[in-house]
Amino acid sequence: MSTKFIPLSVPNLKGNELKYVTHAVETEWVSSGGQYIIDFETQFADFLDAPKAVAVQSGTAALHLALMEAGVQPGEEVIAPTLTFIAAVNPIRYCGAEPVFMDCDDSLCMDPVKLKRFLTKECTFDNGILTNNKTGKRIRALVVVHVFGNIADMEAIIPIAEALDLAVIEDATEALGSKYVTGKYEGVHAGLYGDYGAFSFNGNKIMTTGGGGMLVAKNNEHLNHMQHISTQAKENPVNFIHDEVGYNYRLTNLQAALGLGQIEQLNDFIQTKHDNYAYYLELFKDNPNVELVPFREGTESNKWFYALYIKNRADIQAIMDQLQASNIQTRPIWGLIHQQKPYQKNESFEISKAIDYSQHIINIPCSTNLSKEDVAYVAACINKLTLEEESL
Repeated sequence: MSTKFIPLSVPNLKGNELKYVTHAVETEWVSSGGQYIIDFETQFADFLDAPKAVAVQSGTAALHLALMEAGVQPGEEVIAPTLTFIAAVNPIRYCGAEPVFMDCDDSLCMDPVKLKRFLTKECTFDNGILTNNKTGKRIRALVVVHVFGNIADMEAIIPIAEALDLAVIEDATEALGSKYVTGKYEGVHAGLYGDYGAFSFNGNKIMTTGGGGMLVAKNNEHLNHMQHISTQAKENPVNFIHDEVGYNYRLTNLQAALGLGQIEQLNDFIQTKHDNYAYYLELFKDNPNVELVPFREGTESNKWFYALYIKNRADIQAIMDQLQASNIQTRPIWGLIHQQKPYQKNESFEISKAIDYSQHIINIPCSTNLSKEDVAYVAACINKLTLEEESL
């Protein structure tokens, strides 16, 4: 057994982070103003080839602002996936609206076939308004989550949304750096296909600011408005004049300094994710009982998280417990949102694949400072556990 603990996903802070953060502290620009915020937003937008980006407090804040900007009102509905982290769904409730839950396809992202079937068979589109026949409520928007860095089938989803006048909000919090490499969206990064894109810099993401997030939008006026209300809607900041209800959602200069040091290394982080994923594939190739979930063809994923499908058992907790005893941290997929206590009364549509995946997948170590020796040890322990069971 290794005496070294191998965590699931932790930050890699080996660049200029300390230098920039120290400078921010020394100059006493540590709050929601400062040059590091401007520089971080500029470099982030340049990385995505987007015209502008707005730094905010968290990915959740970014989603909340996007839903409000999309016009989501109390009493309306928003389509959302059940297989996601709950932070992708909670902001719908912040707006006083309700989610309707969709199943995933084999990418773990929203299934466009079931999405279209629900919207065309179970809803009515009249005079530019889409209404859920069952509830009588207007469906205003669609939240698409790019799960584990795998891009959802946006070539199929965007036309469905456009035909029914639905705003598309991309939760790209796990997919910074993922992009299409063929087809209609060739070269376009996740977060830039729909009307709004939200990113997260939580500690386990491919790059981090500790917390924090970023917003992009197709319409620059919308993006400017979201930036305005993210800083308490100050029309006149000197005289404290506010023209609407605002939010304390702006990223701090201290966090942006950390982010600037991280984004300088982002391409290297992505390459490391690719290299370690390929090494895991090689080490698992002779094990018929496990399979790394692949990434969508025609895309180049950031390969943020590695999802391992355990074929020969549904009780994955025992495997995770045994790996923990070997100093390896793993985790299951999130509890499906339509089964969570706050959302059990919400409508869900033909959920099946998400249930299967939630019962068979574990996420395995994928940090960008993971060594080849670490990968080999993790794979050896998993192979031993899953192949031993087959021989019993």
